[in-house]
Amino acid sequence: MEEKVELKIVVDEEEIEANEFVQTVIGKVIAGAVSALRGVKEDWERIEVTVKRI
Repeated sequence: MEEKVELKIVVDEEEIEANEFVQTVIGKVIAGAVSALRGVKEDWERIEVTVKRI
């Protein structure tokens, strides 16, 4: 059974809608990258990422 993900995109405090395909692709890319990091538990429930231009 394939694991589903829910993705929320907020840009400058405005939530951006994303269809199920976009949520799945971006969500799984982020989950895969973060899960590969040392110290991340296999049974994580939520990942939060903030990207800020500097």
